[in-house]
Amino acid sequence: MSGLFSLIQMPGSSHTGPLPPLSEQERQSAALLQKHVDVLAVEIGPRNIRRPPSMERTVHYLNRVLSALGYMVQHQEFSSYKLTSVNLEVEIPGRLFPEEVIVVGAHYDTVSNSPGANDNGSGVAALLELARLLAGSSPQRSVRLVAFANEEPPFFASNTMGSAFYAARCRARKEKIVGMLSLETIGYYSDEPGSQHYPFPFSFFYPDRADFIGFVGNIRSGQLVRRAVKAFRRHTRYPSEGLAAPSFIRGVGWSDQLSFWREGYPAIMVTDTAFYRYAHYHTPADTAEKLDYQRLARVVSGLVPTIMELARH
Repeated sequence: MSGLFSLIQMPGSSHTGPLPPLSEQERQSAALLQKHVDVLAVEIGPRNIRRPPSMERTVHYLNRVLSALGYMVQHQEFSSYKLTSVNLEVEIPGRLFPEEVIVVGAHYDTVSNSPGANDNGSGVAALLELARLLAGSSPQRSVRLVAFANEEPPFFASNTMGSAFYAARCRARKEKIVGMLSLETIGYYSDEPGSQHYPFPFSFFYPDRADFIGFVGNIRSGQLVRRAVKAFRRHTRYPSEGLAAPSFIRGVGWSDQLSFWREGYPAIMVTDTAFYRYAHYHTPADTAEKLDYQRLARVVSGLVPTIMELARH
């Protein structure tokens, strides 16, 4: 049992009780997050290699938003299944330790039959909003924001994922990635008792309401999980939970952090826990109106100082 506590014990305390009123910045973020998800899930719809025009429209939208924020967008093109795909990257150079890098990423593709509002329109929208909120910042370490192609099947858990190509290039270049955060399905919340589920035996230790954001990593990334949770809790009055667990536990490695683990980099997933709370995961019913943009805005607001702390030497 003591071994289990070492996986779930996190610094600080999760926020409890009523949420504070939204700040003006958070209200603005909520509107922009909803706009981005509407473009991705309503205007564009399912986004995957079986629908090349949808992927092209998505890349065009991401490029346009990031460029309008003043970033120089870098494209990493690669070939999978005889089709060219694109990762998009922007970087905020570190002022003291530019060679040390924090990567924040989200995949923009969906499963074949889903508009992917939550998986992963929510993560991509958060990435774009983080780019806006971090623009003009001066982190000690460099911060990269990356939109990955091809996380979903048939690429999932293989070396053909967009993040796998990206992480492998980082390793080949001997880049010092000191931490990676994967924004994965982060837009659904509920206050209903019994709305949150877990793999055994974690239901005995975590809340049964789906009202929190989760920080999840493998054992080797445990220090990064704890640093992220500590920073988020210090700056944010919003419920949060953390877990550093073996990667064989169902869901722990189910996103782009897996690609970075395989290259030896510490990486974690920021998530609403997906199928452990969201009944519409990977279905045509994963639609934009089901997301809670105000709570998503609170999460994004908390991630800004979290990322800045992680980017501190």
